[in-house]
Amino acid sequence: MQRYFVTPEQLQDNRVVLTGDDAHHVVRVMRMEAGDSIIVSDGQSRVAEAVIRVLSPGNVEAEVSEWLQDSSEPLWSITVAQSLPKGDKMEIVIQKGTEIGAVSFVPFESQRMIVQYDGKKEAKRLERWGKIAKEAAEQAHRSRIPAIEAVASWKELIALIKTYDLALFCYEKEGGCLGLRDAISAQRARQGWGSEERSILLIVGPEGGFTEREAGEAEEAGAVVVGLGKRILRTETAAMVGLACLMYESGEMGGV
Repeated sequence: MQRYFVTPEQLQDNRVVLTGDDAHHVVRVMRMEAGDSIIVSDGQSRVAEAVIRVLSPGNVEAEVSEWLQDSSEPLWSITVAQSLPKGDKMEIVIQKGTEIGAVSFVPFESQRMIVQYDGKKEAKRLERWGKIAKEAAEQAHRSRIPAIEAVASWKELIALIKTYDLALFCYEKEGGCLGLRDAISAQRARQGWGSEERSILLIVGPEGGFTEREAGEAEEAGAVVVGLGKRILRTETAAMVGLACLMYESGEMGGV
């Protein structure tokens, strides 16, 4: 069943109103008719199945037929901090990361990133990224749309580390480093982690990787430096692998 995100104001008194692109999608793309059902979420706490009553190209009205249990969000709230990659790779990270279960994304600047960051284009880029996250969340039947934060400086990223229960800094160095799974096991033993909600920051470098100085600063700030296996991964692949591993370790895929 097709899912749409609405604002709390659009979901009032058992009545749902879709406008703009969502209404166009219902009428022109999905070719739905009165009597068809959709799922709507306000992106906060309410999810409902609703029956379409009125349709027009710019406006769709539906009536809530059943309030649904919100069960599609992961136990661990994982934020992907991704150093800005070139081309459309950030879009891939956001799209696939949303499908896997990330709750937010923090693009940031680092020393070896290839792309030239242009702050003048940030608003348009954030709008584009937000649309990608919304569409991916609808496709994956998420109950919320991940937040896309403004591009952070390196110092701002370092300051974020202490605000999470655990920050994992993905870094490959000569001689290897602690594996991600070992890091989670150590955290469980040290902090007594059980089956409760946790906030985790997954930090991934650019195409050129992190410098030793950056790794040292992240570790000093409280991040755990981890590796993602013996193979060298592309930056967009590393984000997905790390995120999927964390979902497994949280029990999302039967790992606990």
